Amino acid sequence: MSKLKTKKGVAKRFRLTKSKKIKYSPCGKSHLLSNKKAKRLRKLRRQNILESKKDTKFLKRMLPYG
Repeated sequence: MSKLKTKKGVAKRFRLTKSKKIKYSPCGKSHLLSNKKAKRLRKLRRQNILESKKDTKFLKRMLPYG
Protein backbone atom coordinates (compact mmCIF):
# COMPACT_ATOMS: atom_id res chain seq x y z
CA MET A 1 0.00 0.00 0.00
CA SER A 2 1.29 3.47 -0.84
CA LYS A 3 2.11 6.13 1.72
CA LEU A 4 -0.60 8.55 2.84
CA LYS A 5 -0.03 12.24 2.24
CA THR A 6 -0.26 14.72 5.09
CA LYS A 7 -2.11 17.98 4.38
CA LYS A 8 0.71 20.44 5.04
CA GLY A 9 -1.58 23.40 5.75
CA VAL A 10 -3.26 21.40 8.51
CA ALA A 11 0.08 20.13 9.85
CA LYS A 12 1.31 23.72 10.31
CA ARG A 13 -1.80 24.79 12.23
CA PHE A 14 -2.69 21.77 14.39
CA ARG A 15 -0.80 19.33 16.64
CA LEU A 16 -1.93 16.09 18.25
CA THR A 17 -1.50 15.62 22.00
CA LYS A 18 -0.49 12.27 23.52
CA SER A 19 -4.14 11.44 24.13
CA LYS A 20 -4.87 12.14 20.40
CA LYS A 21 -6.73 15.41 21.03
CA ILE A 22 -6.14 18.26 18.60
CA LYS A 23 -4.32 21.34 19.92
CA TYR A 24 -4.19 24.68 18.08
CA SER A 25 -3.32 28.34 18.56
CA PRO A 26 -6.22 30.76 18.14
CA CYS A 27 -6.15 33.34 15.37
CA GLY A 28 -5.93 37.11 15.84
CA LYS A 29 -2.45 37.50 17.33
CA SER A 30 -0.41 38.66 14.32
CA HIS A 31 -1.15 42.36 13.84
CA LEU A 32 -3.31 45.29 15.05
CA LEU A 33 -2.52 44.32 18.64
CA SER A 34 -2.52 47.86 20.05
CA ASN A 35 -6.31 48.19 19.94
CA LYS A 36 -7.00 44.78 21.50
CA LYS A 37 -7.56 44.52 25.24
CA ALA A 38 -4.84 42.99 27.43
CA LYS A 39 -7.26 40.32 28.69
CA ARG A 40 -8.00 39.25 25.13
CA LEU A 41 -4.29 39.07 24.24
CA ARG A 42 -3.59 36.93 27.33
CA LYS A 43 -6.28 34.48 26.25
CA LEU A 44 -4.84 34.38 22.72
CA ARG A 45 -1.47 33.33 24.16
CA ARG A 46 -2.84 29.96 25.26
CA GLN A 47 -3.25 26.94 23.04
CA ASN A 48 -6.75 25.49 22.82
CA ILE A 49 -8.08 21.96 22.48
CA LEU A 50 -10.56 21.36 19.67
CA GLU A 51 -13.92 20.34 21.17
CA SER A 52 -15.94 19.46 18.07
CA LYS A 53 -16.01 15.70 17.43
CA LYS A 54 -16.90 16.21 13.77
CA ASP A 55 -13.94 18.55 13.13
CA THR A 56 -11.60 16.30 15.12
CA LYS A 57 -12.46 13.30 12.94
CA PHE A 58 -12.02 15.39 9.80
CA LEU A 59 -8.61 16.76 10.85
CA LYS A 60 -7.26 13.39 12.01
CA ARG A 61 -7.87 12.08 8.51
CA MET A 62 -5.65 14.89 7.19
CA LEU A 63 -2.89 14.05 9.70
CA PRO A 64 -2.43 10.32 9.09
CA TYR A 65 0.94 10.00 10.86
CA GLY A 66 0.26 12.43 13.70
